[in-house]
Amino acid sequence: MDTTIIERWNLCTFVSFTGCIILILCLNKSHSSTKLLALQDPAISITSLNQFPTQTLEFSPASNLIVYPPESVNSSEDGCNIFNGRWVYNPKARPPYEGHQCPFLSDQLSCRRNGRSDSDYEKWSWRANGCEIPSFNATDMMERLRGKRVVIVGDSLNKNQWESLACLLYSSLHPSRAYIETQRGGYKVFRAKDYNFSVEFYWSPFLVQLEADKKSGTRVLRLDKLSGSAPQWQGADIMVFNTGHWWTHKGKLKAWDLFQYKGKLVGEMTIESALDIGMKKWASWVRRKVDMNKTRVFFRSISPSHSRKECYNQSKPSSEEPFAVVSSFPRSLTQIIEGTIKEMENAVTYLNITRLSQNRRDAHPSIYTRKQGQGQGQKQSKEFHPDCSHWCLPGLPDTWNSLLYASLVFDTPGQVTD
Repeated sequence: MDTTIIERWNLCTFVSFTGCIILILCLNKSHSSTKLLALQDPAISITSLNQFPTQTLEFSPASNLIVYPPESVNSSEDGCNIFNGRWVYNPKARPPYEGHQCPFLSDQLSCRRNGRSDSDYEKWSWRANGCEIPSFNATDMMERLRGKRVVIVGDSLNKNQWESLACLLYSSLHPSRAYIETQRGGYKVFRAKDYNFSVEFYWSPFLVQLEADKKSGTRVLRLDKLSGSAPQWQGADIMVFNTGHWWTHKGKLKAWDLFQYKGKLVGEMTIESALDIGMKKWASWVRRKVDMNKTRVFFRSISPSHSRKECYNQSKPSSEEPFAVVSSFPRSLTQIIEGTIKEMENAVTYLNITRLSQNRRDAHPSIYTRKQGQGQGQKQSKEFHPDCSHWCLPGLPDTWNSLLYASLVFDTPGQVTD
């Protein structure tokens, strides 16, 4: 009897053990099947309130980049002009960053730090007509820039844009994971260590070279030679250029005494002729030196200035339609810039921010600026001139960079329109 019980016990033990083995194998097979299904359909669908509240976004299978649905930009047969739209006020809106998050912001642009109490100018957002464009997503932007170089070249308005872009990205990182150099006047750089990319600024208000003779002090604008920093621009993956305002300076503000063209010094030349030669020199450099299979080239249009009367104590944008507002910048010079870009046959994307910026008379520093070496009290001095050319940060240049981001996301070729 004892033998029978032992045999039955052994049988039960064997059956239980075999059942456990079968159960484990089944679970492993089910888990493998789940992994296989995940590999077959790797796109993970999510809804992002920061981007399109009513739309579904996806992550690219190959990376962490956000993939926006095509209908978000192409809402008509003619596509979407992201620079054509309107300003929309949202009283609950908050800026993408706070000024104190970016200790490298220049005093000149730190309006809130300099005493500006109203914040309505930070609550306006740009909406394109007929289509929806993505809000700036710093994490996605940094993924797109991973291992790349961005160079922004031009005058103080492009420095304004560099500070905006650097702060949009810097404020989303831990400070220890970023590197900033702003002490050198003609060169500034932001680097994200974990993403291994840089955003650099090169001071070059004419794009061509301005030299001063060491003996005589004569300042020569060399129309037939690109800026001395041009070799450093080469190899970048994204380039953003601008020029314009410095060509219009007169009297004490004029930066040159003579032009040089074809090896000869020229005392008299119309500004239109000089700019045309300079722009053609820049375009020739882009064609010869830039690998269009690797590099995306942008040219930002003229940033509009406003008169002191238009700019002072303004807290709201102009109510006029953008296309009805007349820019103070000479149209003849704008036509030369746009004509050069048109001739380059889509080699350059035109960031056409002029008209959308023209309405933002409220977004300038005005009296809430402070130049290097000045105390805050000096902004009330009778000799102080309100700054109605540059833009507060946070502020309008953040929108320029949102449109730069949208252009990269959608790979849109920014057309030059009449």
